[in-house]
Amino acid sequence: MNMRRLASGALGLLLFLASSTVASMAPRLPDPGRSIQIIVPTQAGSGVGNIIARTVTDALAAQLGNRIVQQNVTSSTSFPGMFTALEANTESHTLLFATVDTLVIEPGLQRSSTFELLETFTPVGLVAEIPHILVVNNDLPVHSVEELTEYIDKYPGMVHFGSSGNGSALHLAGEAYMSATGTNMVHVPYSAAEPATNNLVSGDIEAMFQVVSGVLNYVRTEKIRPLAVMSKERSPALPEVPSMAEAGYPDLLATKWYALLAPSGTPREVINQYNAALNTVLENPELREQLLEAGATPLGGSPEALEHFLASETERWNKAIGEAHLQPR
Repeated sequence: MNMRRLASGALGLLLFLASSTVASMAPRLPDPGRSIQIIVPTQAGSGVGNIIARTVTDALAAQLGNRIVQQNVTSSTSFPGMFTALEANTESHTLLFATVDTLVIEPGLQRSSTFELLETFTPVGLVAEIPHILVVNNDLPVHSVEELTEYIDKYPGMVHFGSSGNGSALHLAGEAYMSATGTNMVHVPYSAAEPATNNLVSGDIEAMFQVVSGVLNYVRTEKIRPLAVMSKERSPALPEVPSMAEAGYPDLLATKWYALLAPSGTPREVINQYNAALNTVLENPELREQLLEAGATPLGGSPEALEHFLASETERWNKAIGEAHLQPR
């Protein structure tokens, strides 16, 4: 799907949800007799984002005693169906299951965006994260981040890294690496992450800053070589791969995270109820195992922790956008 079309629809969704105010309602917990609409701004299908959303949504429904209806929104063409599904006054029965892409990166790339994240939504809690991972083709004679940096310095313009498009998280993670190491690689944008990954395996490009879930099987079958995950700690999905902190770059972080939010104005009692339910289901051993198998680390935590996290992530990715000299769309 065209990346700009997807991003435009996701941003439009954010602005629509902002207008779905619940300020006029009396505070109450979600009514067990009513369905909860949970908006997932990604294409419906079997991708890891949908797997995580469906796994957590089903568990939340059982915990809350509410039927939860997942609505996938990918472009403006989905809006008529979305308006039909959502009530004008949601009465605390609407949630957003969003990622770093729709909440932070895309608004940062919009020329005329007036979207203010923490004025538009009330944080509920972090769900899970999948760290990016620096991987290289097996033919590249490097086995660590240090060796890759030295190789790029020795052979400028020889290393090409692929991404899912200009301004994508995969692209920005590569730009952050080049900024942190003072190196220069050639960026090769693709229409999606999958063809870029396939070309990495075949040797058409030399490196990628994919998410762990996107290369998990390739790494486990040794079709590509992992150098480091872009997190402070190792990924439980690939515990043998060092972190960027271990590689000497503790601030070189990039993760695809998932968070649960509610429209601004949702009563605090309702936010607390959703947060308690989320933390409870994320402690379930079976659910945790499902997320870990998908390459995701379960998180959880308080609404306040998510609020601080969103602020720091906005600063981090906006810095990466600036360093990449990307022109706002």
